[in-house]
Amino acid sequence: MAGAKNHDYHILPPDIWPLIGGVSAFTLTTGFVMYMHEMTGHWLVFGLGIAMLIATFYGWFSKVVAEAQAGDHTPVVQLHLRYGMILFIASEVMFFAGWFWAWFDFALFPNELTEVVGGVFPPAAIEAVMDPFALPLLNTLILLCSGTTLTYAHHSLIHGDRDGLKKGLWMTVALGVLFTCIQAYEYMHAPFDFGGNTYSSAFYMATGFHGFHVLVGTIMLIVCLRRAYLGHFTPRQHFGFEAAAWYWHFVDVVWLFLFIVVYVWGGWGAEFH
Repeated sequence: MAGAKNHDYHILPPDIWPLIGGVSAFTLTTGFVMYMHEMTGHWLVFGLGIAMLIATFYGWFSKVVAEAQAGDHTPVVQLHLRYGMILFIASEVMFFAGWFWAWFDFALFPNELTEVVGGVFPPAAIEAVMDPFALPLLNTLILLCSGTTLTYAHHSLIHGDRDGLKKGLWMTVALGVLFTCIQAYEYMHAPFDFGGNTYSSAFYMATGFHGFHVLVGTIMLIVCLRRAYLGHFTPRQHFGFEAAAWYWHFVDVVWLFLFIVVYVWGGWGAEFH
């Protein structure tokens, strides 16, 4: 029959969302450039870009969910979705590798920056650093627990326990929100400000971007929780949940490296706040 599907691939029809997403990204970056040049109206352009990006995410991902529910995500399509998620996480690994590279460069070779940091790391301008065994250690335990509750939710889903899936997701979302609140409190009471020296700049960029990833991961898990209540996931087809779980575990691992390298090793020998 003409037009009959005789393959396992899902051929997407023409869609407007990629174009809207491109315009949204351009609007957002334009707002950034206007802000850096202190041009009037930059917050309006920046806010418009954010709003358009949120609309793009909602509209585009809603279609992906609809395709999954319609049965368009065959085993072959799911395999390629997994490849895409793996490559995305690999790109995120490279992103954080850049911040760790900068941190090690500043910390291991302070003599190269004597005029800026006084030949020591943390720089002489840093009077005190955060105690790694206070709030940072608490946040480490929170993220480790969140990985456990998410694994429990995944295990429950695979074995058809939808009640366990919901409880595990609720606990993971709550722990993610708690982590973000504690980090915000930590920033508000930090003994040093952003910028001014290599230590504070690298510290806030590395931990701040990680905090942003925790926020994104929490939103992904909230979407998964909503879909769990709608009965979307099955033991054999739940890539949306699986992708969010991979992302969350990646965020957990990055934090462990940040805790050890930035908080413990990076502030070794300095006075704690």
